[in-house]
Amino acid sequence: MMKRLFTKVVVAFAGFTSVLMAQQDPQFTQFMHSKLIYNPGYAGTSNAICANIQYRQQWVNFAGAPKTGLLSFDMPVLPYLGVGVNLMSDQIGADKTFFGRVAVAYNRPIGQGRLGIGIDGGILQKQISQDWITPEPGKTDVTIPGYANANGATNPNLSKVSYDLGFGAFYQIPNKLYVGLSSTHLPSQTLKATSDVKFQMARHYYLVAGYTFNLNPRNTLAPNIKVKSDAATTQLDFNLTYEYDKLIWVGVTYRMEDAVAPMLGVRLLKDKSLKIGYSYDYTLSKIKGYTSGTHEIMIGYCMTKKTVKPTVYGNVRFLD
Repeated sequence: MMKRLFTKVVVAFAGFTSVLMAQQDPQFTQFMHSKLIYNPGYAGTSNAICANIQYRQQWVNFAGAPKTGLLSFDMPVLPYLGVGVNLMSDQIGADKTFFGRVAVAYNRPIGQGRLGIGIDGGILQKQISQDWITPEPGKTDVTIPGYANANGATNPNLSKVSYDLGFGAFYQIPNKLYVGLSSTHLPSQTLKATSDVKFQMARHYYLVAGYTFNLNPRNTLAPNIKVKSDAATTQLDFNLTYEYDKLIWVGVTYRMEDAVAPMLGVRLLKDKSLKIGYSYDYTLSKIKGYTSGTHEIMIGYCMTKKTVKPTVYGNVRFLD
C-alpha cells in the first residue's frame, strides 16, 4: 500500500510538471571517512594510497527506500599532484543514479599541512526502470515507464547518460585538522529522458571540516561538520567522535530534523591501516513510524607512501 501510494504521488508530480527534479546527492553518516566524494581537492593530500568502500541501506522496511554504494580511491603520484576515482550507485525505488568521476588535484605544502585544489570529471547516468507498480494498470503513457496497454506491452526503461564536473579546495594537517569547500554537478544541466520527462540536475555546494583534540597520548576527541546545499535546501550534519589509542572509536552524528546516528569502529592490522566502521541512523522525521532506521557500513585502507632518503658517501679523492 505504501509503495503504491508513493508511486502515485511521483507520477502525479511528473504529470503536472513534466520535469523530475533530481534529488540531492546521496548522504553518508560516516562522511569523515569519505572526503573524496565531496571534494576532488582531497586527492593526494593525506600523502597515502587510500581506498574506501561504503554501503548505506536507508529507511529499512520502507518500500523503495534508498540504497547507496560507494567505492573511492586516491593517491599522490607526484610531489605536487594527486589523483582519485569515485564510483557510486544510488537507487530510490525505480529511480537509479550512477556516478563515475576521476579527480586530479594540485597539492602544495602550507604550514604543517597540504592544500589541494582539484577538479573531477566523468559520467552521470539517470534511469527510471519499468519494474515498478504502475498507479493505473491497463493504460498506456509514452512518457511513463512501465505503463502497459491492453495487449500487455510495456514502455521500456528511460535512461540518460551525461557528463559531470566538480571543483574543490581542501586543506588538511593529517590526524589534526581538515577543511574543504567544493561544488558538484557544475553544469547543472537538464537530462532529457523523453520529450516530456526530464531530470534537472542541481548544483551542490559542500563545506566539510574537522579538528582532532589530543586529550592525552591515547585519547582523542574530534568534532566534524558537513554542510550540504543545492541552493533550495540545506542539510547540516554534526559529528563528535572519541577514539582510544588509534584503535577503536565511538561517536554520534546528528542530522538536523532528520536523524541521530550512533557509530563505532575499529582499526586492524599491525600498523592499524585497515578500518571498519558501522553507524545506525534513528529516524526523527515523520516517516519514523514506517521504518526501523538506517544501516551504514564503511571499510577503509590506507598505505602511507614512504620517502626514501638518498644515501651519501664520502670519498677522500674529491676532498681538497
